Amino acid sequence: VRLVCYESTQPELLARLAIHDLDLIFSDSPVSPDHQVRAYSHLLGECGVSLFGTQKLADSYRRRFPRSLDGAPFFLPTSTTVLRRDLDQWFEANEICPVILGEFDDSALLTVFGETGAGVFAAPDVIEKEIRQHYAVQVVGRIASLRVRFFAISVERKVKHPAVVAIAGAAREKLFS
Repeated sequence: VRLVCYESTQPELLARLAIHDLDLIFSDSPVSPDHQVRAYSHLLGECGVSLFGTQKLADSYRRRFPRSLDGAPFFLPTSTTVLRRDLDQWFEANEICPVILGEFDDSALLTVFGETGAGVFAAPDVIEKEIRQHYAVQVVGRIASLRVRFFAISVERKVKHPAVVAIAGAAREKLFS
């Protein structure tokens, strides 16, 4: 088994899946019912959302959370992601106007910018421990009302490909158990 990873939009990846150029897609959203490609979404798990920042930012914004975030500097995912759309709705519902310093397609790059201390950033809480350890950041707060869902998308209704079964099973067991 050889693993090759690509990052792209879901429609582009689905087109490659349809011609069997890919065996599996990991996504934060299921396949849209009106999409032309016959593909099946398999829920791997879901988790909450945590906000992170350097110790200085965490100390500053933890008090009076979430109200303290009004006017806070943020690094955010781009609007093409479910997480960003959910964050925007949460900001609006809580009357929070973040100062957006940057928007990123790449979540790892977003986290690296967050490590600089210039802004707060959001990530799935299932990887909270790893983010704190690898990026020297702290939890500013947790957003219990937001849920991030992860899907494996394949052309099989019931996944049979051994590599796909192994990858999806490991994700379920190690991340969401």
